[in-house]
Amino acid sequence: MDHKIVHIEISAKDRKALSKFYTDVFGWQVEHIEEMGYTTFKAGEGVGGGFNPVTAENPVGTVTVYIETDNVTTSLKDVEKAGGTIISPEMDIPNTGKFGLFRDPQDNLIGLFMPYPMP
Repeated sequence: MDHKIVHIEISAKDRKALSKFYTDVFGWQVEHIEEMGYTTFKAGEGVGGGFNPVTAENPVGTVTVYIETDNVTTSLKDVEKAGGTIISPEMDIPNTGKFGLFRDPQDNLIGLFMPYPMP
């Protein structure tokens, strides 16, 4: 696996207003997922992502990149062995995949993502 960047999350105090900004400026396509309180974006041929609600763990100004992996739990163990800190263990995103979060040794918040196989 080449561990490419596959997803980006941008903190949003108001995800609908922020998604309108990026749609107006860059023409991104957005989808509001009300049951999750989340908005996804597609940025042309580039990496897509979402607008994540602002929280204590995800303050204003936070941009999180997600790296693809074939095993979130194993990668989180590798992160910890190398000096990183696990923030969120492996969790499920229904019908999408699994993810986890860590902070690298210089305190950057990074995500891991393992997609489910496409039917």
